[in-house]
Amino acid sequence: MSVVLRDLRKPHFAALPPLALYVHLPWCVKKCPYCDFNSHEQQGSLPFSEYVSALVRDLEAMLPSIWGRRLTSIFIGGGTPSLFPAAEIDALLAAVRARVPLEPGAEITMEANPGAAEAGRFKGYRDAGVNRLSVGVQSFDDAMLSKLGRIHSADEARRAIAMALETFGNVNIDLMYGLPGQTLAMARADIDEGVRHRTQHFSAYQLTIEPNTMFFSQPPKLPGHDAAADMQVMAEETLGAAGFEHYETSAFARLGRRCKHNLNYWEFGDYAGIGAGAHGKLSFADRVTRHERARQPREYLAATGDAQERVIEPGELPFEFMLNALRLVEGFPVDLFAARCGLPPSLIESRLALAEGKKLIERSAKRIQPTARGRRFLNDLVELFLPAKE
Repeated sequence: MSVVLRDLRKPHFAALPPLALYVHLPWCVKKCPYCDFNSHEQQGSLPFSEYVSALVRDLEAMLPSIWGRRLTSIFIGGGTPSLFPAAEIDALLAAVRARVPLEPGAEITMEANPGAAEAGRFKGYRDAGVNRLSVGVQSFDDAMLSKLGRIHSADEARRAIAMALETFGNVNIDLMYGLPGQTLAMARADIDEGVRHRTQHFSAYQLTIEPNTMFFSQPPKLPGHDAAADMQVMAEETLGAAGFEHYETSAFARLGRRCKHNLNYWEFGDYAGIGAGAHGKLSFADRVTRHERARQPREYLAATGDAQERVIEPGELPFEFMLNALRLVEGFPVDLFAARCGLPPSLIESRLALAEGKKLIERSAKRIQPTARGRRFLNDLVELFLPAKE
């Protein structure tokens, strides 16, 4: 009797990862000068119904790849999704439920801009099935908001948070630090005010200058590296003292309120991406693939569910896994690597040993996690897992 041994350098999955759905709604009122997302300024009336129909076609084209699987979460991002009428969000979510089963209690998040916030519309989103709202505040300082090119005021942000908390049981606010001309005291005032609103989740992250943005071609004067690092430490300490768990580089949650959708990204789960420019990752029995949709809304609307798809080479999987999992403050269980990559941990043992020797990670028989030094020099840590050059 012959025995067939599988190639340990190629993925093999005994069970597939959890599956989430990301929906991209690409329009905004005004493009922010720091934004490198696939967002497009509104020009006249928007084709809301036509776009939702395209999203449904997109999802239907993907059904053979996800047949029999359940969605653990849905995230509606942008752009500014709150530009869409509640009736269109209702139609979208109804179409998703009719085609793909959801896990009981699935988290359904939607992003909202304070400048496009209305109490009646929030109630409509809740009635459509949205059960978590993420409000893009960025700052409670009108001068900072002006420098960031935001269309809302600090008072509008406060009202939007109050409406969100009244309507939803689970609310996140986004705040940035390291803003043009910002001091440590100013950053502290933003974080302190954010805490006073008593939301369930908090995202606090440093402004970075990205290519293909206005700030890249016309860079503002930002606080220096040490000043920004002081702001980061201040945010972590202030939010910790207020009862938030720091569970990911920029994410803080009250007990039991971690973002399930983003955790799925960081734990290298699967996600289907629909909408203009949306990306996704799907695992099969013997491979992991990525897909990407047309970026321009006009091109996307003219498409018929087509996507660019590629198989992730096995040699790239360790880097892609670590790029996500090492953002988690608590790290990850040792067996998660094999479960998500379909590869044996022995393939990365030498790199883990190197990272441990540099005091960038610490590990036990059950868990691998970044040290405080590893979190501070995360790019250096992740680079250790880059594919070997041929």
